[in-house]
Amino acid sequence: MVQERENPSFDFFVKPKLLEMHADWQCVLLAESPNQCLSSYKTHDSSVDGELNLLFVRYINKSWRTWIKKNRQKIASIVFFIDDDLLDWKATSGLTIRYRWKLWNYSLKHQHFLRDVGAQLWVANRYLADKYASWQPVLCPPSTWQTQTITQTVFYHGSASHKQEFLWLKPLFERLLCDFPHLSIEIIADGETNLLFRHLPRVHVLHPMSWSNYRALLAKGERHIGLAPLLDSQFNAARSCTKFFDITQAGAVGVYAEHPAYQGQVIDQVNGLLVPMEHERWYNAIARLLNDPIYYKSLLARSVVDK
Repeated sequence: MVQERENPSFDFFVKPKLLEMHADWQCVLLAESPNQCLSSYKTHDSSVDGELNLLFVRYINKSWRTWIKKNRQKIASIVFFIDDDLLDWKATSGLTIRYRWKLWNYSLKHQHFLRDVGAQLWVANRYLADKYASWQPVLCPPSTWQTQTITQTVFYHGSASHKQEFLWLKPLFERLLCDFPHLSIEIIADGETNLLFRHLPRVHVLHPMSWSNYRALLAKGERHIGLAPLLDSQFNAARSCTKFFDITQAGAVGVYAEHPAYQGQVIDQVNGLLVPMEHERWYNAIARLLNDPIYYKSLLARSVVDK
């Protein structure tokens, strides 16, 4: 199964269809090299031993098209799924030029190729089924998807002046998300910083906001561990302990840099954790909070402030 990235089209339409068929699948990304991502493929269907079944969700590109041409004899079936009218240029009128180009480049211009190689069309609604009836499409009724339970949220509400801290946090976030599948991470960041984390699962990026809106955000709660890293720099030398109040007002336990900005406000192991700016030390501190609810609650009771 080939898709641009994780998307609702797969979760709501394609995945239920595959489950109904009792099919086994592996997900790969459209941008990956076909040779590389299919090199370790092993079919679990003995009836097509050594052959592939390819399913494209909304998009296909030149690399996959070229690979299919060279390896058509190895492919048992090809499916192309759409949940919008991606195969009619007139239907895209009114959309932005950039989005129309994307639809043409990754869907519309490949329509004749897909028909020529015998691809089956899967569609998400009756309108598409009727419009492309000559293709004898398969209708994929929508279905709900099982939400992954998120039980813990770590947050870092940085600003444009914390670029280096975001860079420092990236490997830490990667490790935490890998080791704790029920963890989500929330950050406040601009578009440039968002690019650092968009490849990671369960990272929620909020736009910068006004102080009044931010106060309302903190009042909602539902956050567990707040982070306040600070690297050594001339500007950071004059930092204040604002993030201590942000974190405690959010009803969370804070992990703070062992830095003068926090050393006068945070008592280590009492109303938060003061940790040197070393990745291993920070990972261990956060992991203990995530793994030990009694320890976490003891710190929380002395950290939060009355609202």
